[in-house]
Amino acid sequence: MSKIFQDHVFTSESVSEGHPDKICDQLSDAMLDACLKADPESRVACETTTTTNHVMEMGEITCKGFKDIDSEKLARDVIKNIGYDQREYQFCYDTFDFDCRLHEQSPDISQGVSKGEGLFEEQGAGDQGMMFGYASNATPDLMPAPIYYSHKLMKTFSDLRKSGEIDYLRPDSKAQVSVRYEDGDPQEVTSVVISHQTDEVSYKRIKDDFIEVINNELNGTGLISSNTEYLINPTGRFVIGGPHGDAGLTGRKIIVDTYGGVASHGGGAFSGKDPSKVDRSAAYYSRYAAKNIVAAGLAKRCEIQVAYAIGISKPVSINVNTYNTGIIDDSELQKILETDEIFDFRPAALIEALSLKYPVNGWSYQDTAAYGHFGRDIFPWEKTDKAEVLKNIASAYIKKR
Repeated sequence: MSKIFQDHVFTSESVSEGHPDKICDQLSDAMLDACLKADPESRVACETTTTTNHVMEMGEITCKGFKDIDSEKLARDVIKNIGYDQREYQFCYDTFDFDCRLHEQSPDISQGVSKGEGLFEEQGAGDQGMMFGYASNATPDLMPAPIYYSHKLMKTFSDLRKSGEIDYLRPDSKAQVSVRYEDGDPQEVTSVVISHQTDEVSYKRIKDDFIEVINNELNGTGLISSNTEYLINPTGRFVIGGPHGDAGLTGRKIIVDTYGGVASHGGGAFSGKDPSKVDRSAAYYSRYAAKNIVAAGLAKRCEIQVAYAIGISKPVSINVNTYNTGIIDDSELQKILETDEIFDFRPAALIEALSLKYPVNGWSYQDTAAYGHFGRDIFPWEKTDKAEVLKNIASAYIKKR
C-alpha cells in the first residue's frame, strides 16, 4: 500500500508577546477592542510600528466614540502589561515617545462594504482576496504539531517570566519546534530551539533551566526522545532585545499567527482589522469550517480556501482539500459549504455566527495577537458545534454510493 505522505521533518516557530512585531499586533488589536466597545459598527484598520523607545500608530478608523479613546494611555497600559517596565530595556511603558496618525476610513471603501439589500446582503466583503482555514488531527486542538507546541512553549515561558519563577527572563523570545512525520503523523520532536532575552546570567544556568521547562511541557506528548536536540540561545547571549534590538510592525508574523507554514496563506494579516475585513473574519470562519470537518471524522486534515471581491457578499469561490484523507470526495464537501445551510460564508452572516462585533465569553481581539489565533478554545471559531450535523450529512452521501 502506497503512502499518502512522504516521511519528513517540518519546523514551525512562535514568538512571545514581547517580540517587537507582536507588541505592534497587540497595540493594534487593543485599539480595535476599544473602538468596538465604543461602537460595534466601527471600521478599523490600525497599524503600529515600534523602535527604540518609540511607538507610532497609523491608519484609518471610523468610530462614533473615537474621540473619547485615550490612545496613548491604551498603548502604555498594553506595553506595561507585556513587561517592558525597566528603562534599561531602552523601551519602557512610561518613557517611550508616542505618535498617533490615525484618521477616518475612505468613504469609497465604506460604500462598497455597506451597499446591498437584505439582512445578509447589505454587507459586502471589505476587500478582495483569498483566505485559508486548516485543521489536522495531529494534536488535541486539531492544529499542526510544530506550531501548536511552539506556542505552548512560548506561553509557558511567558508565565514563568511574569510569575518571577525564572526571574532573569526579559520579554522578547522565540521558540522553534521541528517534528518528524511518518505517513503524515507526528512521530518525534527532532529539535527545539529557544532564543530568549535574559538578564546577564550564566549560559549554563539558562540552558539547564530552559531544557527543564521544555521537557516538563513536552514529555507528555510522547514526542520527546533521546535523540531530541536542544538549541538554547544559540549565539550564546541574548540581552539586547525588544524594539531596541529590532524594529516592530503590525502584521509581520502571519505564519506564526496561523498554522506555522503547514497550510497555505492568503497573505493578509489579522491584527488591527475589524471583522468587515474578510482577511481576518473569513480566515477565522474557514478555520471554523475546517475544524468541524476534522472533528466530525470526515478527514484527518482539511484545508479550505475562500475568495471574495470587494463589496460583494457571496464568495467568488470555495475550495476544499483533504489531502486524500476524506471519507467522502472533496467535491462533495465543497458542495456542503456552498449551500449556506451549515456554514454561511457571506461576511455579515459569518460575523453574526461568531459574534465578531460583540466578543463574548471573555475573549478579546488583543488575546489573539500573541500565541496564535487558532488552536485555543477561548475563541468562538474553535467550537465544533457543527460536527454532528456534518457526520449525518456524510453518512447520507456514503449511503448513496
